[in-house]
Amino acid sequence: MLLGVNIDHIAVLREARKINDPDPLDAVSLAKRAGANQITIHLREDRRHIHDMDALRIVQNSALPINMECAIDPETLNTVIDMNPHRITLVPEKREEVTTEGGLDLINNFEAIDEISKRLQEKNIELSVFIDPNMFQIKMAKSLGVQWIELHTGSYANIYAMLFSNLKNTHHCIKELDLPRDELYVKLQKSLQELEESTKLAHELGLKVAAGHGLNYQNVKNIVNIENIIELNIGQSIIARSVFSGFENAVIEMKQLCKR
Repeated sequence: MLLGVNIDHIAVLREARKINDPDPLDAVSLAKRAGANQITIHLREDRRHIHDMDALRIVQNSALPINMECAIDPETLNTVIDMNPHRITLVPEKREEVTTEGGLDLINNFEAIDEISKRLQEKNIELSVFIDPNMFQIKMAKSLGVQWIELHTGSYANIYAMLFSNLKNTHHCIKELDLPRDELYVKLQKSLQELEESTKLAHELGLKVAAGHGLNYQNVKNIVNIENIIELNIGQSIIARSVFSGFENAVIEMKQLCKR
């Protein structure tokens, strides 16, 4: 399975002190040496972590394909297209959120995405949409002419965390999932089934399937085992692990877990 390493959180660390170190670009060659297949970055409207110059330098200097995430914001989108990455992944975005939560609504954004899809086809840039594991959304993605979908695994990851991690009675507790373990187990199986069925449909429709959000060293194997998911995009857990084991080792460990 392909591994895309999201390096946004290196920029998050830099922005904590508003200095020039650590530089996200430094991670690119290390990720390649560790076996990563792709670099993923998110150029947000508010530029809270990755900046325009970061993105441009990474696209221009990376020996790995670049997957650029961005919202359906004309100004940001024009900036990203001008950089000519290998792929653009459209994601929902809210200024107040800590990280991207939930998939993109293809229904209410159909016309805008259709126009973007045509633009990117002319530029030979692949287009992916970050969506929830929903059958109707997948059929909409196919009708939009995208090459990829990325399934949002955040719901699965949250259930897994509440079921197997010690989050209860802490300020990290996910209140709506503060349930008995047997109920959480049922929810986990349902979430995995939705991901499996969504992947199967997307594959049958000729779409390439990636997955990501909230995946870590504990929960990733269930997703790796879903047939026809061909790529995972993982960031925060790799950067967090690198604090203790080093970035290159953290990528190697995740790459090993991505083997079927």
